[in-house]
Amino acid sequence: MLEHTLNTIRLTQIKFNEMNIKPIKTETDYREALERLETIFDAKLNSKEGDELEILGMLIDNYEKIHSPIELPDPIEAIKFRMEQLNYTNQDLAKIIGLKSRVSEILNKKRKLSINMIRKIHEALSISTDVLVQEY
Repeated sequence: MLEHTLNTIRLTQIKFNEMNIKPIKTETDYREALERLETIFDAKLNSKEGDELEILGMLIDNYEKIHSPIELPDPIEAIKFRMEQLNYTNQDLAKIIGLKSRVSEILNKKRKLSINMIRKIHEALSISTDVLVQEY
């Protein structure tokens, strides 16, 4: 049993050594990782390069989350953008939130979204609640 475990550890070490996987600590490491990712991008699943691609993707994602976080969009701008994508009018939004008079106030940031409105907008427009509950 112990010998089997040691063999598994050795094989894992060999596999990682072949892949040359290392933490991404610097901008140079990041650029090199992106270059390697581009090289092996079309690797087959469950292959050596496919495994490397998967691990490299996670390392790159982690580095980007730490060093280049993407802020959530403004809730009202997100609503306007989604309405534009769906070709929705203010009247369409009024059907969702229930009050035509409130739409203009909300879109002009003169009235805050209520929890009930957030729920309805999330359901109808598929906008993340994380975006909709932000202060504006």
